[in-house]
Amino acid sequence: MQEHLAHLLDQSGRVALVTGARRGIGRSIAETLLQAGARVALASRDAEGLEETADALGAQYSAERVLALPCDVADTVQVDRAVAQLVETWDRVDVLVNNAGLIGFGPLESIEPNDWNSVIQANLTGAYLCSRAVAPHMRVHGSGHIVNIASVSAQTGGVSGGVHYSASKGGMLALTKTLARDLAGDGITVNAISPGQIDADPNLLTPEARQRVLELIPLGRIGLPEDIAYATLFLCSKMAGYITGATIDVNGGILKR
Repeated sequence: MQEHLAHLLDQSGRVALVTGARRGIGRSIAETLLQAGARVALASRDAEGLEETADALGAQYSAERVLALPCDVADTVQVDRAVAQLVETWDRVDVLVNNAGLIGFGPLESIEPNDWNSVIQANLTGAYLCSRAVAPHMRVHGSGHIVNIASVSAQTGGVSGGVHYSASKGGMLALTKTLARDLAGDGITVNAISPGQIDADPNLLTPEARQRVLELIPLGRIGLPEDIAYATLFLCSKMAGYITGATIDVNGGILKR
């Protein structure tokens, strides 16, 4: 039984692209896919930090299975160039995880048009551009998995404001459903994960804010990056072959109150 279950999760022979992979949730997703046997390309607009992450993961799992792709996902030229480099290196793309994004808070009046555009472009336009770039390569093989990392804010609205952030993540959920319909005939599944509060950046919350968040979570703890990474691996595995257009809530039950 254990061997059978391991086979269902196995990613050997597959090539994955994870955006926003320098740290936090993205890095954890990349590492989990590496542990499952995949070759993983890491994308981030922080070129220096990305190289450090790629070197660390390469030293741990094999430098031949890690590729650093400095890239701003909101830039069409950079996205197309990065995907072309990935395909030139490994000849395929089987998995795309749209994780890159910006967080924004504050009341409506404090959000300038430039703030709105930056968040929408990074979170929503970036997911569109990356999906658009990899889909033809997945279509060639008649299979593929796209996983969009959204947010509980898309379902509840932002607790601390940030209408641009909530709108961008809500757009990702709609993008997920529509892409799932568009790509199903090509054997490509498209799903979303909606995280609650995740401890990806310990400095994001003050102790007082952390306590307030904890009071909203029925499971009584803030999530970890690996909680999102494990859900991602599931959606990229044979176990989830009949799941597409779905959103998996990984939030400790925060929507249940």
